[in-house]
Amino acid sequence: MRLSDFDFDLPEVLIATRPATPRTSARLLVAVGDNLRDLQVSDLPDVLRAGDRLVLNDTKVIPARLFGKRHRDSAQGAVSAKIEVTLLEPRPNGDWMALVKPLKKITTGEEVVFSDDLRAKLVEKLDGTAMLQFNLTGDDFDAALMQAGAMPLPPYIAAKRPADEQDKHDYQTVFARHKGAVAAPTASLHFDDDLLAQIAAKGVTFSHVTLHVGAGTFLPVKVDDVSQHKMHSEWGDVSQQAADEVNATHAAGGRIIPVGTTALRLIESAAHDGQLQPWRGTTDIFIRPGYDFQIADALMTNFHLPKSTLMMLVSAMMGTEVVRDIYSHAITHAYRFFSYGDASILFPKDQTRR
Repeated sequence: MRLSDFDFDLPEVLIATRPATPRTSARLLVAVGDNLRDLQVSDLPDVLRAGDRLVLNDTKVIPARLFGKRHRDSAQGAVSAKIEVTLLEPRPNGDWMALVKPLKKITTGEEVVFSDDLRAKLVEKLDGTAMLQFNLTGDDFDAALMQAGAMPLPPYIAAKRPADEQDKHDYQTVFARHKGAVAAPTASLHFDDDLLAQIAAKGVTFSHVTLHVGAGTFLPVKVDDVSQHKMHSEWGDVSQQAADEVNATHAAGGRIIPVGTTALRLIESAAHDGQLQPWRGTTDIFIRPGYDFQIADALMTNFHLPKSTLMMLVSAMMGTEVVRDIYSHAITHAYRFFSYGDASILFPKDQTRR
C-alpha cells in the first residue's frame, strides 16, 4: 500500500480558518457505506438511534504556544533573540519537553522570558527538541500559561493567521476536563450542551475517555510504503466505568461510535478479544486498511489532510474506494476541511463484521 493511495487535490479555499458559528451549524456528511447524505451537525439526533453510545475524548487543550526572548550580553552590548516555544509533554519533575524555534539561538542554561510572570531555562537539547525548566509549577504555572500562551493551532491555520483570544474558546470542547493536549480532538468541537441534551433525549448514551493529543498528529508521512511509517505516541486513559459501559452497550446490540479519531485509536488500543479493557498508558497504534476493528462500529470525524495517517484510518473503516468517493463529494459540495472544518459520520455498510 503506497502513500499515493491516500492523496487528493484540495482547493485551498476549502481549508477552514475559523469554525462555524454556532458550532452545531457545521455541515455533516452522513455516509452509510457508499450512500451519502448532506445534513448539519444539528441533525445528529435524527442520524443516531436509541441504544447507540458516543465515546467522547475529554482531554483539555493547553495554550501551549509561547513567544518570548532570550537576552545575552555581547561585545556589542546587550542583545536579544525572539524564541518561539511549543510545549509537547510534561515530565514528572515539572520540566517540559518542547519544540523551540530557533533552537540554535539558545544554549543550555540560558533563560527565555515569556512574560513578567513566566520564564524558562533550557536544561538540555534532545534530538531536535528541548527540555525546559519553568520558574513556576502547579496552579501558578497554569495561570501564567493561560495569560502568556496561545492555542497551538495546526500549521495550516497558523500559516494563515495567528492564534487569538477567540481560539481559547473555539479550540476547546465543551466537555474538556483533563489538561494535557496540544491539539484538539476536533470532531468534538461541533458539540454544545444543547446538542448533547438532545442526543441524550433520543436514548443515546455517552462514555468519556482521555487521550492527550500530541503535536505528532500533524507530522507528515515520509515513507512511500506506509507499512514502514512509525507513529507518534500519545498518553491515554480508559476507566473501568467507560469499559463497562461500552461492553454493556455492545452486549445489548448498540453501536459504539467514537467522536474523533483520537477516541477511536484509544478504545482500539484498549481492546482485547472484542472487549474494551480499562487501560492507561501510551499508544502508537497505526490503523490502516486491513485493520480488524474490535470496538468501534462507526466514526464521527472531520475531513483530513491528504496522505495522512488519519486518511488511512478512515479508509480502514470504510474502504479506500468509498473514502475516495466521500472526499470527492465533499470537495464538489464545498465542505470545509481540517480542524475548524465540517464533519462526517461514517457507518460501514457491513455492521455485522464483528
